[in-house]
This record gives sequence, structure tokens and C-alpha cells, in this order.
Amino acid sequence: MSYVFLSIALVIVALVLLYLHNHYSYWARRGIPQEDPIYGLGNMKGIGREFHFRDINSRLYERFKRSASPLGGIYMFFMRSAFIVDLDIIKHILIKDFSSFHDRGIFSNVRDEPLTGHLLRLEGEQWRAMRNKLTPVFTSGKMKFMFPTVVAVAENLSRACGEFRTEFEVRELTARYTTDVIGTCAFGIECNSLSDPNAEFRNYGRLIFGKPRHSQLVQALILFNPELARKLRCKVFNDEVTEFFINAVRSTVEYRVQNKVKRNDFMDMLIEMMAEDQEAAAQHDSIDLSQGLTLLQMAAQAFVFFIAGFHTSSTTMSFCLYELAMNQDIQDKLREEILRVLSAHNNIVTYEAVNEMTYLEQVLSETLRKYTVLPHLLRTASSDYRIPNTSLTLPKGSKILIPVDAIHHDPEIFPEPDIFDPARFDPDIAEKRHACAYMPFGDGPRNCIGLRFGKMQAKVGLIHLLRDYKFIPSTRTENPIVLSKRNFVIEAENGIYLKAVRVR
Repeated sequence: MSYVFLSIALVIVALVLLYLHNHYSYWARRGIPQEDPIYGLGNMKGIGREFHFRDINSRLYERFKRSASPLGGIYMFFMRSAFIVDLDIIKHILIKDFSSFHDRGIFSNVRDEPLTGHLLRLEGEQWRAMRNKLTPVFTSGKMKFMFPTVVAVAENLSRACGEFRTEFEVRELTARYTTDVIGTCAFGIECNSLSDPNAEFRNYGRLIFGKPRHSQLVQALILFNPELARKLRCKVFNDEVTEFFINAVRSTVEYRVQNKVKRNDFMDMLIEMMAEDQEAAAQHDSIDLSQGLTLLQMAAQAFVFFIAGFHTSSTTMSFCLYELAMNQDIQDKLREEILRVLSAHNNIVTYEAVNEMTYLEQVLSETLRKYTVLPHLLRTASSDYRIPNTSLTLPKGSKILIPVDAIHHDPEIFPEPDIFDPARFDPDIAEKRHACAYMPFGDGPRNCIGLRFGKMQAKVGLIHLLRDYKFIPSTRTENPIVLSKRNFVIEAENGIYLKAVRVR
């Protein structure tokens, strides 16, 4: 009997090993370069401990570029992914052949967690319908409507900065600023984070990124196998986060509708869309989920506006101030431009004045290059796809990874990539680079819809700070700065500490 059990066990082990060998040789069998994977881990050994995604992507990017192949094959634990290194092919995937790659293939579970039903995670027709609805919200005209609100919060930012008598953690200050901006524009709520570091919205912002719902193992399952995670009815956010943001939207909508309050902000625009959908619903039996805007969908869009707007912009601002503190000549040049342009506008921060600050645009662009917020872009092939100028075909359902951070640090594209140099974005220099060599907001129809707003709030905040203060290193300022390996988005491991010296 024991011999039978042993034989069965050996057969099972052999079948498992055969399956694993077959799975992890997928790319090699198709003549596509791959790095030798580890069973169960793929090419992700050490992630979250020794390495961040940007470290692994950089290693794979260099390896596959040397192979002279336009792509390589990688294994993100069990998930196979095509790792694209050729910029022309990236352009095809993101722009020219977008119809074959319109989905990101990331987790959403609208049934159990309505806040995941936002534009970043939606797919197919639901994404297309929501994108069409929200695109008018982020035009330059709409930005002008919200601009005075951003300026008012930026004035509070400058005052809050003046309260520090010694060194301070910059990321926390900029996060309080962007929390107040997004809270006001997206939810119509005065968050008061700049006057109270423990304000409710700020605490929930910390909770979203600082206290994840799951262990790293479950997070990996959700990230790399969203279909299975959805079947298991997994959730991403803590229940108290979901409850807080849905209630915030519900109370704001009810108050504005009942009291006929108009503020020309993001929430007003969502309310108008919901009213239009309700009129359409009255004329038809029903509206498909992707066509009608419900309260929960409004909450999801406001939520992603909050998490994307407050976190990414505050992170970018903090890294920008760090580089300016470490490069005083760049800071002086930028402050000179700010003062000169504002002088021509009666020393008032106007929408037009901000758009005239070309060096500020270059400084912000270089910050986004060196400190790319997201290490890569993900796409899923919606049909079999023949890679241009090759005999390779990616089957329907193939996962695509575009290593943005690695491209931004490619010395052949950006010489001496670890040096902070805004001159890289002089128009004469930038126009000579490939269109897909710089993609901090993605590219094509599925780029970041809020990029105008994100850049606007970052610029307005930086203008107010640099107009009033000079930023210098403190005893706790790291050089070079240590980046966290745990979080998917870029973050300083030990914070960013600077001093602010008033200049006016």
C-alpha cells in the first residue's frame, strides 16, 4: 500500500514539475529572450525586500536591450508578461494599435467594492463610456474654473510652511496641501489638513497607503491574478475607507442638490452628469452600467481623483523641492522666472501666468523623469497581435509590461540619467527624442485623464513656496535619497527633510 501511495506521489510531483517547466519555458520556446525564472517566483525574486519593481525592470530592460530583440519574456510570479523595450512597438501598443490594447488588466470588483469601479480600473465598454463622460471635466476651460480654489489652498500652504522653525518632512507638508486641494475640488469639503495635520481626510489618505487591507502575499495575488481575486471576492481597501468616501460623496450630493449649491468643481460636473443620466433613464426602461452615472460610480470617480491627485502630486512636489535644495543654481533660476512672470501679472498668480513659466515646466518634467511615480504601464491584448516588423504574434489575453522608469533612466536616451538636469526638456532637445521616450502620464487614449489638473496643482503649490522661501538641506537630508522598496509607487524610505528660509 505504501508503495502505491509513493508511486502516486511521485507521479503527481513529476506532473507538477512538468507543468512548471512548460509554464516557465513559454517565452524561450517561442524564440523570445527570457531570464531564467525561479519556480513560483518567476523573475520577481527579492521584490519588496531587496528590490523594487523599478530595480527588477531596470535589470530586465538592460538584458533585453542587449539581446537586440524588441521584447523579452518575463514571469511575474505565475503571470507571463511580454516586456517591451522597443519604443516604436510601445508607440504601436499605446497609440496606433490601441484598439488591441485598451485594457490594463488590473483588479476591480465593483460588486463587492464599488470604489474599484473607477476609470483607472474599468475595462472594455464600461471604460470607454466613463472616459467619454469624464473627458470634458478635465479640459483647460474646466481647469480655469477650479484654478482659484487651488490658489487659495496654495496660500495656506505657504503660511503652513512658515510655521516650521527647523527642518521638516516635506512629503507630509505637500500631502496636506494636495489633500486640501483634492478634498475641496473633488468632494466640495474643506479638509483643513494644512491647519490640522490630523484632519479626517488626511488620516484617511494615510490609511489608504499606510495600512493596506491585506498581507503582501494577498496583494500579490490581487495584482498578478485579478481574475482569480475577483472570483474569490477580494477587496483592496479597508471597509472604513470605503464607507467614509461613499458617505462623503452622498452627503455632498444631497446637500448641493437640496440647497442648489454650485461651485464649478469636479463634484458639480459629476452631479450634472448624473442628472442627465436620470433624464435618459426616464425615457428608457434601463441604462447599462457603463452608460449611466450612479451615486456609487460618482464615489468611485471622486475616490480615484483623490488618491491619484493627492498622492502623486504631493510625491512629485516633494522630490522636486529636494532636487532644488540640492541644486541651488536651478532653484535660483526657477525663482527668478517665477518672480519675473508674476511681476508682469501684478504679482497675482493667474492661470495665464502659470502657463508662461516655461522653466517651471522643465523642472517639473525632469522631476517626473527622474522620480517616475509608477514604474511601468500594464496592458492586455484583446486579440491576437502580430508585433510590427517581426514574425512574433502575441495571443489574445497576453499581458504587456512597458518599463517606463527604466526608459526614463536609459543613458542612451537621457545621458547621465541620475543627474537632475531640466535642460533635457528644452524644446529643441526634447523634440529630437522619440515620442515614447518620456511617459510619466502614460500615452495614447488611456493616458492619465487628470494630468492637466495634477500638473496645475503641483505648479501652483511650488510657485507659492518658491516665491516665499528658499529650500536648503538639513542635517537629516539624504544624498542620495533612499527609495522605498515596499510601495508600488515611488516614495522616499526615510522621508525628505529640508529647511525653509523666508526670502520675502
